[in-house]
Amino acid sequence: MAATASNSSPADGGRKKNDDKNVPPPLPAPLSVPVADSHTHLDMAHDSVEDALAKAASVGVTTVIQVGCDVAGSRWAAETAAAHEAVWAAVALHPNEAPRIVHGDPDGWSRQGARQPGGDAALEDALAEIDRLAALPHVRGVGETGLDFFRTGPEGKAAQEHSFRRHIDIAKRHGKALVIHDREAHDDVLRVLREEGAPERVVFHCYSGDAEMAKTCAEAGYYMSFAGNVTFKNAQPLRDALAVAPLDLVLVETDAPFLTPAPYRGRPNAPYLIPVTLRAMAAVRGIHEDALATAVAANTARAFGY
Repeated sequence: MAATASNSSPADGGRKKNDDKNVPPPLPAPLSVPVADSHTHLDMAHDSVEDALAKAASVGVTTVIQVGCDVAGSRWAAETAAAHEAVWAAVALHPNEAPRIVHGDPDGWSRQGARQPGGDAALEDALAEIDRLAALPHVRGVGETGLDFFRTGPEGKAAQEHSFRRHIDIAKRHGKALVIHDREAHDDVLRVLREEGAPERVVFHCYSGDAEMAKTCAEAGYYMSFAGNVTFKNAQPLRDALAVAPLDLVLVETDAPFLTPAPYRGRPNAPYLIPVTLRAMAAVRGIHEDALATAVAANTARAFGY
């Protein structure tokens, strides 16, 4: 008699094949109210742009904001937004990119593949290209910019802050949303925004502060976008922040392919998983998912002006 097929075997220690970290999670139940993924990286995705958008649309995620992290990625974001009605773009130099440009370091976000001449002039050239791209009509945000003191040490802080200030100016001059990456730099990010004068619309991507910071952001009218990490067991401070954030300032994002929500943490993330995070957020708020989706959809359209 032939052996019965099974999902596991002694050879793999009994581990189910559908637990493979490389296997994309299944499609969730569709949302009744369509929403947008306010921050994603389709250029790093497992699927083609067309497949990623089709999967997203099938579960009620009808718009995505494609975010650039360097010059090449920002050009790609702008080109992709121009080619797809469901895509809007945000363009910027990631905070960690600025010191790498100054020091001529090709690692990290840079796609050049070879050491480039560094220095302040190189950074200014890159910022000038971001400025040019930000003027395009299908580019609706300047970001992700900000400060990141987790990966960049003291020697890179000056370049980061200079770049951040320049991005604030670009966003204000072009009337675009400012999309902020803030990692272990809360006080300094808020300080620079105060000193420069924030644009009309500011989005804290992958919000990482606590409830007290959420109240500060709310007073300033800053949007707070929550990603899949709000579902992680150790993320109670994020859930506390979500609980006090005004409903009209809350967004949802994937930051795909990163930050896949529980119970799929560690597997590839994509815009089609927005419903998983949104439902977890609705549970934190104690409201129906349709109510949260309605608010998020309106907030994202208002934040990015589409």
